[in-house]
Amino acid sequence: QVQLVESGGGLVQAGGSLRLSCAASGRTFNTVVMGWFRQAPGKEREFVATTRWSGSSIYYADSVKGRFTISRDYAKNTVYLQMNSLKPEDTGVYYCAASLAVVPGRREYDYDYWGQGTQVTVSS
Repeated sequence: QVQLVESGGGLVQAGGSLRLSCAASGRTFNTVVMGWFRQAPGKEREFVATTRWSGSSIYYADSVKGRFTISRDYAKNTVYLQMNSLKPEDTGVYYCAASLAVVPGRREYDYDYWGQGTQVTVSS
């Protein structure tokens, strides 16, 4: 089993920045890919960004490209999501996910483990 714990969410004004962290523990050596998803109120959960633990194969949703950066600290088993130029439409619960697959995916069912989520609220 793999446990994922997100942190770093909060309330920020439009144009501001936040950095989310996802600490992984347990049998993390089995996981290859880490991802971030988000769910806005009344909407389905959507893909945000993904990376391999190696740092290769990084992909972003078009809606966050150029504003968000996913990175990882392999030694700390932690993945980060740096979010800049935040917009009200970025509001939602942000989830960290881990996958046993080799190829990074953009769909929920591509991931095997999920964190509990952290709330991000962007005010206008």
